[in-house]
Amino acid sequence: MTTVGVGIDIVDVARFSRALQRRPALLTRLFTDQERIDSRLAPERLAARFAAKEAVLKTLSSGIGATSWRNIEIHREPSGAPSVRLHGSARDLADRHGVGELHLSMSHTDQTAAAFVVASAPGVTRAG
Repeated sequence: MTTVGVGIDIVDVARFSRALQRRPALLTRLFTDQERIDSRLAPERLAARFAAKEAVLKTLSSGIGATSWRNIEIHREPSGAPSVRLHGSARDLADRHGVGELHLSMSHTDQTAAAFVVASAPGVTRAG
């Protein structure tokens, strides 16, 4: 696999929580039904998922508005590990950039949520 992009994002949990309180419709605009279930609506978990979506956009050299937030879905594997599922125009963006796989790491405290994404594409593996 060849790395074709990286992205990182950090979100202030309190600020993100206040935004959700002021504009409750953001919850359904930003997150799929499954993301809301997986996060149990905990502000720090939602903030981490939002950071992951921003990091994904950065790996694709795209900005906000390039796709719907819900087209980037942060999925919880049975093991508990996070993964990224792309739908619609987000999948199209990834295809145009040659992205075959997105590798995600997320973390949060009560104050801060962060996510790091590496995009990879099938390629020649170099011997070290």
